[in-house]
Amino acid sequence: MKSTHSHDAYAALRYPDFRFFLANSFLFRAMILIQEVIVGYELYLLTHDPLSLGLIGLAEVVPFIMTSLFGGHIADQRNKITIMRLSLAVIILGSVILYLIFQPAFFDLLSLRERLVLIYSVFFLIGFSKGFYSPASSSLKPFLVPRELYSNSSTWSSTFGQAGSILGPGVAGFLYAYIGLANALLVVIGFFVVCLVLLSFIKTRPDFIKTNTTLLESLKEGFRFVFRTRIVLYAVSLDLFSVLFGGVIALLPVFAEDILHVGPEGLGLLRAAPSVGAMLTLLGMAYFPPTRHAWRNMLLSVAGFGVFTLVFAFSTSFWLSCVALFMTGACDSVSVIIRQTILQLFPPDEMRGRVAAVNGMFVSSSNELGAFESGVAARLFGTVPAVVLGGVVTMGVVTWVYFRSKDLFAVRIT
Repeated sequence: MKSTHSHDAYAALRYPDFRFFLANSFLFRAMILIQEVIVGYELYLLTHDPLSLGLIGLAEVVPFIMTSLFGGHIADQRNKITIMRLSLAVIILGSVILYLIFQPAFFDLLSLRERLVLIYSVFFLIGFSKGFYSPASSSLKPFLVPRELYSNSSTWSSTFGQAGSILGPGVAGFLYAYIGLANALLVVIGFFVVCLVLLSFIKTRPDFIKTNTTLLESLKEGFRFVFRTRIVLYAVSLDLFSVLFGGVIALLPVFAEDILHVGPEGLGLLRAAPSVGAMLTLLGMAYFPPTRHAWRNMLLSVAGFGVFTLVFAFSTSFWLSCVALFMTGACDSVSVIIRQTILQLFPPDEMRGRVAAVNGMFVSSSNELGAFESGVAARLFGTVPAVVLGGVVTMGVVTWVYFRSKDLFAVRIT
């Protein structure tokens, strides 16, 4: 089988369960981002405070961190698809609550403070649910294709995820502009229901192992594995710090409204640009995998992410800003493929959920923490200096990891 698939860029797509998984991932990612973009833009119009955007990220990440390790423990010992469906049902409930909050008959009765408390509470609920959904989804994926196709499946799962990241932000601005916030939330709710249906089509049911290990010991095993496996630790660390400090996504409403003056339609294009760059790069990597010289490519890609973040920070041209964001997405996609392949190859089957949870804490949560960091930095130093600081920190982290990990250049992951 290995030789059969070695030159087949579409090998992982030939497995039906993996195709249903990808379709769900695509729609889930798109709807989550549509919801975040349109609600974030509405909040900025209400408050004109970049910190209000960062607080959305904080509201999501706090419960995510609180629950993701327990979610990883549960994913290793329970039915992963059932966990995903229950988590998604709670997220749908949160979206319904957001829809009701923005109904004029209810919205006009609330003070600005009350509106913000309710909105952040809903994102807290969504973050709580993602703490269970994310490790279950990540630990399910390796069971849907043979081991020799992990790199190929990582490429395609990232491609479909990035496609969702393109569709979501790209459509969000236009939905907001042409059908309004409340109707756009109805669209989100409808497609979340489709995601539930897609999950029911997946027939693979991975074995799960019930053990007498205590929850605390189980979580310690996940952490021990990550910290003792240097290539996993440094791969996670690079993505953590680049996204935590170098990300600019949360501040895009400020750039769209106050710096580039392009409105919600321009916001949609800015928000989609990194994902367009990522998806096109990912499609190329289906034919030319970046895993042959994995660690070298990992460091170069994260360094490129930092460089183009600085270009975006200093740009006053809308199209140059789009190009810079496009290139951050292209660079980020290379590191994502390498990291996902590492995380599928190195952990044993019975520990995938917990390792995925640790990764989620340090990487997936860094998107929301990065949003909060960006909002705080923009409030303290100004929007542009905050982005410059992020790019500089990213370059510093890459330099530090390079000197600490030279031996990993010899590691082969294909």
